[in-house]
Amino acid sequence: MIRFLAAAAILLCRTLGASADNRCKVTDPTGTPLNVREAPNGKVAGTVKNGALVTILKTEEQNGKPWAFVADYETKKEIGWVFREFVSCF
Repeated sequence: MIRFLAAAAILLCRTLGASADNRCKVTDPTGTPLNVREAPNGKVAGTVKNGALVTILKTEEQNGKPWAFVADYETKKEIGWVFREFVSCF
């Protein structure tokens, strides 16, 4: 029973973490705009400003590194793939 509850809690956290209702902020520790890519670890398609509010639509791991597909928090317009560790959700 404890294993089932633990597995359910992990699944719920993962589901909520990629929910369209989450509010996240770009927090690149370098202070520079964060590269936006066409695919996880793909070609750079642009940048998003440090401090910008975004929503994580989905996540993926590529070569052991976490990536997030994000959209603008206010407009819901899709932005692209960013390095997940530079996005903080609250």
